[in-house]
Amino acid sequence: MTSQQYIQDIRAFCLANANKANAEKYSRYFKEGLYNGYGLSAPMMYEKAKEILAREGLTLQVVMESAPELIRAGKSEEISIMMMTVRGLRKHFTKVTFSLIEKWFTIGIDNWAHADTLGGMLIPEFMLKGIIGIEDLNTWLKATNKYQRRCVPVTLIKTLKTTPDYKELFRFIECLMTEAEREVHQGTGWFLREAWKKKPEATETFLMKWKDTAPRLIFQYATEKMTAAGKASFRRKRK
Repeated sequence: MTSQQYIQDIRAFCLANANKANAEKYSRYFKEGLYNGYGLSAPMMYEKAKEILAREGLTLQVVMESAPELIRAGKSEEISIMMMTVRGLRKHFTKVTFSLIEKWFTIGIDNWAHADTLGGMLIPEFMLKGIIGIEDLNTWLKATNKYQRRCVPVTLIKTLKTTPDYKELFRFIECLMTEAEREVHQGTGWFLREAWKKKPEATETFLMKWKDTAPRLIFQYATEKMTAAGKASFRRKRK
């Protein structure tokens, strides 16, 4: 299979299964109007990726060569199916693969859904395999693309199960506590909520440090599963 055959296959599938009503519904989840897609459901995309992965001749190189063209085209489901295919080939990941994925943000990763797919499904695989460490995400924290910055805390959610001491994780994402973008606030708050579920005392100590200065949206997400009394303790002091 060539990269053009791979692209054409995904595109033909998306066109054949386009659903205008679903596309209109999905667009409501993108406040900036960044949904540009066919209206395919997640199960349909997973099944298509599974079918592609079962074919002979598909290689990670073919998919990675196809990725820039699909990302530039900007069609949501085409990009999602590509990312699912990449994950299915994770046993072939190398540091070069990570570097190529890192460039996707400058090519056109421009919404939370694809950023969260990267942070939830792809980048953690590199960390679990020891191909990269947390330090390899350091430049992402100051990246121009806000979705690349959001991807950092989302990625680190997967490390919570294997990290005994969260102090290093909190230190690493601390610069995001003064972020200006709401999408990054959401990702950071999500990470802190998941950290709180596993280590509430350590997480609350970190949150208390920032309760009067960090954006409230971070705390809205981070305290979501707390009791009413717990949430109240993180209200900002009135000036």
